[in-house]
Amino acid sequence: MLAVLKKELLTYFTTSIGYIFMGVFLLISGILFTMGNIFGMNSDYPSFLGGLIMIFLLVVPLLTMKTYSEESKLKTDQLLMTAPQSTAGIVAGKFLAAASLFLLTLIITGLYPLFLSFHARLDTAQIIGTYIGFFFLGASFISIGVYISSLTDSQAGAAILTFCVLIITWIIDFIGSVMPVTPLSGVVFALILTALAALWMYNATKTPLAAAIPVVFGLIIIGAVYLINQDLYINLIGKTLSWFSLTKRFSNFPLGILKLDAVIYYLSFSGFFLFLTTQRIEKQRWS
Repeated sequence: MLAVLKKELLTYFTTSIGYIFMGVFLLISGILFTMGNIFGMNSDYPSFLGGLIMIFLLVVPLLTMKTYSEESKLKTDQLLMTAPQSTAGIVAGKFLAAASLFLLTLIITGLYPLFLSFHARLDTAQIIGTYIGFFFLGASFISIGVYISSLTDSQAGAAILTFCVLIITWIIDFIGSVMPVTPLSGVVFALILTALAALWMYNATKTPLAAAIPVVFGLIIIGAVYLINQDLYINLIGKTLSWFSLTKRFSNFPLGILKLDAVIYYLSFSGFFLFLTTQRIEKQRWS
């Protein structure tokens, strides 16, 4: 893992990718900080960091688009697949390299509150809490980008698809708020999830019997829950989408509230997508 981490970090700084990521992020954030906090005489720095989420959505695809897609295009992925290192170690190394570059960029932005402290009294706990939350949120975004990069050999395709998925995660609360809330819509949604689980199982095993298992258990559970308490299906779509909201859990960090469940969620979310990436690469290795 360490060898892959060093290699990827070196690649970021021997090519233009790392400099473009840091340059774009620092340029836009610097302009917003100057206009909003310095010229605007606003000492609310945590709100400024929260506003950088949209910028991060734009630059994450630049950071992750080459993680695996370039390896596939240049056929150097075959070297990785035959390397003595485990697939999980390779994936972790690539992810940690991207996360380290992001962390370095965040550390540089630490100059902003230092400048601001000369003119205003700042809440250190809030600022630290916001930085911690922003890093975990960014790591979750990066894990999505790493996974998507493993799906294609086109860097442009990986960047565009990553941006689209990240935008969905950003507006998922709004999407949930406009979804139907009736019990019937909840049942239909549960049936769709069951069908997707069966499709995923079939794609993973190529066995109809394995795909039938989630269908049978899903229908039994859905029917039983409906008979016992159909109110549980009220606004099921909105509740489910809200549970997948990354930005919603970030909202407590700018208040200086470090919630353990939010940290665990971000770590689990990142781990899940890294697991999917590992399974994807393992499938290619043995195919």
